[in-house]
Amino acid sequence: MARAARRHRQPAPLGAALKREEKTMRPNAVRQKLERGEVVMGMMHFTASPMLVEVMASAGLDFFIIDLEHSPIDFDMAAHLVRAGDAAGIAPLLRVPDVDPGLVKKVLNLGVQGLVLPHGTRESSQALLRAARYEPEGIRGSCPAVRQANYGAAPNWQQFQAQANRELLVIPLIEDPATLQDFEALAATPGLDVFFLGPFDFSVAAAVPGAGFDHPVMAQALERMVKIAQSHGKYIMTSVGDRIDTAVGRNVIRLGVRMISYSADALVFRRACQDIAKLKVA
Repeated sequence: MARAARRHRQPAPLGAALKREEKTMRPNAVRQKLERGEVVMGMMHFTASPMLVEVMASAGLDFFIIDLEHSPIDFDMAAHLVRAGDAAGIAPLLRVPDVDPGLVKKVLNLGVQGLVLPHGTRESSQALLRAARYEPEGIRGSCPAVRQANYGAAPNWQQFQAQANRELLVIPLIEDPATLQDFEALAATPGLDVFFLGPFDFSVAAAVPGAGFDHPVMAQALERMVKIAQSHGKYIMTSVGDRIDTAVGRNVIRLGVRMISYSADALVFRRACQDIAKLKVA
């Protein structure tokens, strides 16, 4: 009887098929969580491992940042990582090495949900916004045959462009005291909603290399950014190093940080290996 029932199963209604065809880009889950007042957690991704992306998602992280600035990850690797993130339910973000409109267009076509910009000044951040957005807000070229547009399934291209512009997170990295001095103007820039205090580069530029947020220079920088960002309805992000120390994370959350990148996968794995190696002399 069960076999007969399966043989005579009715086809899905035409409306359901049309809904599947009209599915376009995914909503930006990180943006949605921030707007709900949640703290979102993630990690830099250096290892080009789709399996590690799945592990991050399984562990409950919200996002990962594909690094094209320092890591050996290339475009093809990035494409596989984005697919892994989408399949596992973790948001793929990507750090570009600089403002290259051609590269920006290609990684957004993959479906990346956010771009992180190293040394994000007002000028470079505005240039990235222009490169990353469709007209009339930017100069991004249009092509419906890309992954972000579900390979041509967007039922209304103007609506798709507006959604893509609206959903994307463009995240400047604040990595030196000079940029921090100009942060009030940067935070007021429309289209920039999250700002990333890069603690290592900032500490080096501030002549306290390697200092954490227990150092007054770093704590004051973070507190200033949070105060200014909150006055503009924006969010602050930072990284908290390669030690899995939840006290550090809780401290920056207490200071007002709403988005945390817990170091990089390679550093976290190395730290775990070091702890295991200590057993040899225990």
